[in-house]
Amino acid sequence: MSHPPAWALALTYWLHLLATVAWIGAITATSILFLPAAKQALKPADHLALIEAMQRRLEPIAWFCMSLLLLTGLFQMSVNPHYDGFASVSTQWSLAILIKHILGVFMVVASAVQTWEVIPSIRRLLLKKESADPLQVTRLQQRETNLLRLNFGLSILILLATAFARAS
Repeated sequence: MSHPPAWALALTYWLHLLATVAWIGAITATSILFLPAAKQALKPADHLALIEAMQRRLEPIAWFCMSLLLLTGLFQMSVNPHYDGFASVSTQWSLAILIKHILGVFMVVASAVQTWEVIPSIRRLLLKKESADPLQVTRLQQRETNLLRLNFGLSILILLATAFARAS
């Protein structure tokens, strides 16, 4: 395979970094700063409504970033001189990239659970605001918080795997 022009590779790296910063930055800000503060300041039902409103805005951005990361990452991997097969573990670089991709799959699964299970459950619960079971409100808040924390932890590990790949 011929090497792509430098501008194309630079553009791919830039888009990959932008998507990483946008997605992981949003996860970090939401899970560490915003939702814990909102939980202290708001009643449980209002907190749940805030989670739903935030996720409505964040989900399209997150899914766009994940798609962009997949496309730019595959391109970068294909032109990297260390690349010697998709599931190869022959070098520190290939092992780190494989770990990064496995962790990324777990992040996508956690995001899918949020998008297609937890957030719709929150929306249904918010429709019956006055008759909502407080225990169910608390469970949904906790489930959303756990998924955010899981994605935050996975993102930290992905960045660590990226550092190991870069160092090789």
